[in-house]
Amino acid sequence: MSELFSRRMFLCGAVATPFVMPPSAGPHLVFPSEPKKRLAVTSYPFRAYIESPTNPARDKSVPGMDLKEFAGMVATRFGVHNINPVGEHLRSTDADYLKAFREAAAAADSHLVDLGVGGRDFGSTDAAVRDDAVAHAKRWIDVAVAIGSPSIRPHLKTTQGMTPNVASTVESLQRVADYGALKDVVVNLENDSPGAEDPFFIVEVLEKVNSPYLRALADFGNSLRGHDAAYNQKAVDGMFRHAYNISHVKDVLRTKDGQVYKVDVAGMFGVARARNYKGYFSMEFDTAAGDAFAGTDNLVKQSLEFM
Repeated sequence: MSELFSRRMFLCGAVATPFVMPPSAGPHLVFPSEPKKRLAVTSYPFRAYIESPTNPARDKSVPGMDLKEFAGMVATRFGVHNINPVGEHLRSTDADYLKAFREAAAAADSHLVDLGVGGRDFGSTDAAVRDDAVAHAKRWIDVAVAIGSPSIRPHLKTTQGMTPNVASTVESLQRVADYGALKDVVVNLENDSPGAEDPFFIVEVLEKVNSPYLRALADFGNSLRGHDAAYNQKAVDGMFRHAYNISHVKDVLRTKDGQVYKVDVAGMFGVARARNYKGYFSMEFDTAAGDAFAGTDNLVKQSLEFM
């Protein structure tokens, strides 16, 4: 039995085709159509609660949980059976822990829809720096295979004050996408921090690489930072043109300097529909604007209203 077929028949609520597709054909997931089953919750807003030696945001003043408990908490608290964990929230990446994490998610009748991981400088003009970024992404693709995630989302980083180089970024991410194809793991790029993850820069890179294993993760609100609603709509539309299996829902963005941006949630779901997006919507409440639990409850409610 081939590696791709034996690795998983059922994945994140999606059924893989019962034959081996060559990597060049791209990933093939059949997504659920029922709105509630298309929702997920990311662990990022709950970072204060998650015990992990690689989680710098743990707040010892609140109760802690191992990430193995996260899927069960999300299923019980929000009635959502898809999760979008962050890699630094894993207590370990050794084989035994990853196996236990995967089994805990399955016991909660939950599925992984994406794995968010830290970034490296894929756009450096220094080949050694790019090689390090590619190796970092490949390691996380292997982790995704171990825990049953269909994709990873590596952040794109750049040296402060530097503009990422398009050609260098394309070269690096082509290699990452090729490795993702070998492992049947999609690599998603998110419109997150300004500069290295500018949505229009990401779209340019995606179109130059032109791989079914390199996709966009459209975040509803991140591109509001420093911009208006019209800019955000154009940015999110561009991202959804290249999105496949994962997007992030938020209704507010609060920056470090206290600036608050309100997201047109209904409008963002409208963009997703217009682009015929069939993948998952992962709740990512901005905890700078309030409590993670209440905020996620509200995001789930809004999502079901506007989907």
